[in-house]
Amino acid sequence: MISLAGRDILHAWGKFVFTGVGLGLLIGVTLTMAGVYRGMVDDARALLDNSGADLWVVQQNTLGPYAESSSIQDDVYRSLLGMPGVARAANVTYLTMQVRQGERDVRAMVVGVVPGGLGEPGQPPYLVAGRHLTRGHYEAVADLASGFRLGDRVQIRRNQYTVVGLTRRMVSSGGDPMIFIPLKDAQEAQFLKDNDAIVRQRRRTAENPAFDRPGVPGLLDAVIATQSVNPYVNAVLVQLQPGFDAEEIAEPIRRWQRLQVYTRGQMEAILVGKLIATSAKQIGMFLVILAIVSAAIVAFIIYTLTLGKIREIAVLKLIGTRNRTIAGMILQQALGLGLIGFVVGKISATIWAPFFPKYVLLVPGDAARGLLAVVVICILASLLAIRAALKVDPAEAIGG
Repeated sequence: MISLAGRDILHAWGKFVFTGVGLGLLIGVTLTMAGVYRGMVDDARALLDNSGADLWVVQQNTLGPYAESSSIQDDVYRSLLGMPGVARAANVTYLTMQVRQGERDVRAMVVGVVPGGLGEPGQPPYLVAGRHLTRGHYEAVADLASGFRLGDRVQIRRNQYTVVGLTRRMVSSGGDPMIFIPLKDAQEAQFLKDNDAIVRQRRRTAENPAFDRPGVPGLLDAVIATQSVNPYVNAVLVQLQPGFDAEEIAEPIRRWQRLQVYTRGQMEAILVGKLIATSAKQIGMFLVILAIVSAAIVAFIIYTLTLGKIREIAVLKLIGTRNRTIAGMILQQALGLGLIGFVVGKISATIWAPFFPKYVLLVPGDAARGLLAVVVICILASLLAIRAALKVDPAEAIGG
């Protein structure tokens, strides 16, 4: 049996290989987009794992603290510590912002934690260098992805912080590196007003007749002092004792303390199903578009190559070659082009994935599904060329 596909590939191998490389780069982008989505999901799960919490206690009727803002009193954790089954409870704040180092800005999630409470929920579970927070002010532990190093001075709002520890893979659901600072500093940073706003607020308070009470000395000063304090946190992270069910502990908190409580499964559903849902849809649309473009490229190339050998196909028909054999040759050519493209795409995605600003997670399952998709696309794309080949009149071999 004469292999028309192999013969044609050898005859124009440069065109075939370069076409396969171009298709491979497109497939590489497709695999990378799938890896970006996988990375977003992994970032969300890493955020939950790194929090060390079994329960998230947040403001009622919110999806906090990650998907929505949440604000609760900072003394709530005391009542939670007294509940049966609760091993640990710790306040935490989250604030995504620009952190400045010299002339450089870094987008980061600033996390406020209680210093010195090693092993408490919300603390970085491990360090790769330096030490944990031990002082109540002006120290920071940063993720390596921030680019900060030990001893660096970084600015958060108006205060300067010294990086005393470094951790790894501590990121927000959006992939931003985390920077841990003492809780009191984080509470101040989250609701910090500029000096002019503070002066205006104090002037309004002083002019309010409600605080002009001769019989209550010091009332105005007390109110002004209260306005400078932030008694709120975004959430309380709770760790349970072994053997206790998370939902059984969460229900009385919801019922009697009028707070919203999420278990690990519920919080993961919020992050994956709501917080990154729009991004997932966008990536899905890109994957569909890239698949259509890939199919169009394969169909165009195979159809062009087929039209270029019409006379050879006519000769084969004239000598009695079956249509099935001719169709098989064209299909082999399409599959060969697709396999070259897939190999190039997989190698390309593996090479450039570490350089992406977003975390790209390439999993073997996606590669296997991608290979299957490439095979299906090549089969469908070859149908147009096969149809054209089967319509060739054997008389063309004589008439040419």
